[in-house]
Amino acid sequence: MSSAFAKWYDFFMGPLEQRKFKRIRKELLQRAEGKVLELGSGTGINFPFYKDVDQVIAIEPSQHMIDQSINRLQLSVVTIEMVKASAEKLPFEDNTFDTVVATLVFCTIPNAEKAIAEIKRVCKPKGSILLFEHVKMENRLLGGMQEWLTPVWKKICDGCCLNRETLKAFTSQGLKIEKVEQFYKDLFVVAEIRNNE
Repeated sequence: MSSAFAKWYDFFMGPLEQRKFKRIRKELLQRAEGKVLELGSGTGINFPFYKDVDQVIAIEPSQHMIDQSINRLQLSVVTIEMVKASAEKLPFEDNTFDTVVATLVFCTIPNAEKAIAEIKRVCKPKGSILLFEHVKMENRLLGGMQEWLTPVWKKICDGCCLNRETLKAFTSQGLKIEKVEQFYKDLFVVAEIRNNE
């Protein structure tokens, strides 16, 4: 990830974050419990919202994003450990985490299927996976536009794919979606998934 993208990410996302996204993140992270793994923590936008958890380990592959997250790390009321790692190869033992969190990250993970397999491996049996993601829309016209825009969008936005069918990717690996909420005509989804392994 480029240093310029990391530097300007919060600026461009600010209007959405200050409106709907802040509430979505806050409500989602209230469901986190125990030992938490956050995938692709980016600029640390979630850090101030963790409350009643034992510990958070936040992984992020981009050193530029890690550098941008330091200020928010200091605002956290819980212990957060930053680890530079990719979602496709998590440096943790099996069955380590009670909760896994991913917010607006699956659009940029190069191999989403491998990342989901790793989530299943490190999440405890009956543990929860909390997602807030943008996905391919069900409307044929809008979904078609996402397909058409994705090649250009990926170049502009550092690998972000507009057309990922993230929830289908989770269910295809045997994970159970317990709750889904849709926002902005199903462009964004919030999901609670149970690891039944």
